[in-house]
Amino acid sequence: MSTAQSNYHPDEWAARVQLAAAYRIFDMLGWTEMIYNHITVRLPDSVTNGERQFLINPFGLHYSEVTASNLIKIDIQGNKLDKDNPWHVNPAGFTIHGTIHANVPGAHCVMHTHTTNGLAVACTQTGLAQNNFYSAQLDDMVAYHEFEGITVHAEEAPRLLASMGTKPLLILRNHGLLSHAATLPLAFVRLWTLQRACDVQVTQAPMGQYIPVSPAVARKTTGDALQFDARFGAGQDVFDAMVRKVDRIDSSYKN
Repeated sequence: MSTAQSNYHPDEWAARVQLAAAYRIFDMLGWTEMIYNHITVRLPDSVTNGERQFLINPFGLHYSEVTASNLIKIDIQGNKLDKDNPWHVNPAGFTIHGTIHANVPGAHCVMHTHTTNGLAVACTQTGLAQNNFYSAQLDDMVAYHEFEGITVHAEEAPRLLASMGTKPLLILRNHGLLSHAATLPLAFVRLWTLQRACDVQVTQAPMGQYIPVSPAVARKTTGDALQFDARFGAGQDVFDAMVRKVDRIDSSYKN
């Protein structure tokens, strides 16, 4: 056991390692935005005795620099709880995340990106096109929220929640993509599928020249999408494969 690991409850350390791995996966996939954007997870009750506590990346570090031990523990208001951590929390970073964590049952992990293709689709009037293998797996899973500027104002929270409703994926118009789930791997595979749908859409012919997927086929395809199914790991197998790939490149996130 490392010195850093010995300072934490085993369940907290496991959550830290998994989240740090996710940051490295995002970096490997090119889903980074300099020192901005966030992936957050709620710590289990076994660690917090039922209090709402979360892990977030240190503000000022690139995703490639995030490790298990330098992740910051915060409360639902975004206040830093581990005072010995020298890094700061981005005040804008937890506004969206905190809103979702606090108000959406089961939203234990929240991911937000500004990828080029995700943002490009978010800037279109029609949004995500139901016309390809990936978007067809997201039938009735994607909501939209109108752009109100940088998300630093608490008064936007009720409108964002109303926009999202019960959908696990949110396209923030003119802004980016967001995913939430009960587990980090499930949030990841949902976001990955949305990102792939956006990648495909951006390379397509002008609107009106593609072949649409019918609502009935989209519903069937979403029901058959095994990566979301708990019987097939709900993203865990996919996430584990990506972790192994990161490990072959650089396993320092475990420190």
